[in-house]
Amino acid sequence: MKVKSIYVAATSQHVGKTTSTLGLVAACKNRGIQVGYCKPVGQETVDFKDIRVDKDALLFSDVMDFNLEAEVHSPVILGKGATSAFIENPEKYNYPDRLLKAAELIEERSELVIYEGTGHPGVGSVVNLSNADVAKMVNAGVVMVVEGGIGSTIDMLSMCIARFQQLNVPLLGVIVNKVLPSKIDKVEYYVGKKLKEMGIPLLGVLPYDKSLAYPLMKTVCEAVNGIVIYNGDQLAVKKVANIIAGSLLDTDRLKTSNDLLLVVSARLVDKAILKIEEVDKLMGRDDSPISGIIATGQGEMEVKSLDYIKRHKIPLIRTSLDTFGVVLTYGNIEVKINRATPWKVQKAIQLVQQNVDLDKLLEQVDYQVMSNS
Repeated sequence: MKVKSIYVAATSQHVGKTTSTLGLVAACKNRGIQVGYCKPVGQETVDFKDIRVDKDALLFSDVMDFNLEAEVHSPVILGKGATSAFIENPEKYNYPDRLLKAAELIEERSELVIYEGTGHPGVGSVVNLSNADVAKMVNAGVVMVVEGGIGSTIDMLSMCIARFQQLNVPLLGVIVNKVLPSKIDKVEYYVGKKLKEMGIPLLGVLPYDKSLAYPLMKTVCEAVNGIVIYNGDQLAVKKVANIIAGSLLDTDRLKTSNDLLLVVSARLVDKAILKIEEVDKLMGRDDSPISGIIATGQGEMEVKSLDYIKRHKIPLIRTSLDTFGVVLTYGNIEVKINRATPWKVQKAIQLVQQNVDLDKLLEQVDYQVMSNS
């Protein structure tokens, strides 16, 4: 039996649920389908105008250009203290009613609804709203997103689909994400073969794209507890592709790379910038390979190279961490697609549209074309 809605779930956090949902929404819209979006259960919230919603719902309102309504697009928020409050007095909460009302409203307005899940499949279980529970509640079939590999991918998938199968929620297919380009054919063959044995379609294999992991300077600044010295207005503009240390500047990387984060002792900032200027002149380059500078360590900092910093609009940030501490912190930054990274949104859409078999998915979905669409 065909389902009327799609529920995008994932085996864990940061696997690519939002990436896949963005691409599926855009691909369906390109087919002329009137798509509705809902984040049934949210954890990370933002205040937008006079409402509080999940941050992914806000992102999709931008991408899909719809008026954001909390009760429709983000009906349940499990914020701080919500789970303990529910356990103490579950009868006070009407979560299922909220979800069903949201589903009714969004389905009335749409030909096809795509629901975006939260975290790993078990998230929400404490309030009886696991991803499987919610998918069952809104009568949706599930697209499961799993990180690339072969044995680990199948093992994780088998564990994560158990609850969906227990509740008889249809599994529409699997998207394997973050696969090294050199491994795509191998993963597609072996994972596809195993999924066929399991009776689950392989919808697509998405190549790993490093640019989706690039943080903004704003994110880096927050992570290192930085103080902005210059060009704070560029924090939400400049992205970081990699780190370069100022103590021993790699001239070849300065020549061939862009969007570098210069991490340098506060007392060596000027010396590093002079070296970078020399390379710029040697290369005949008008722009700068540096997207931001973090000056590390204690003590006074006197910057004489302000012309270069101001001319190229490079954020200069001061932190009490040493260089090793900054590098370690940078390596632990979790980067997600959001409203401040429009290039990531477009890249995510492109990846899904180029690598996912939409026909194989939609042939399992009984969406109704509206007469006025």
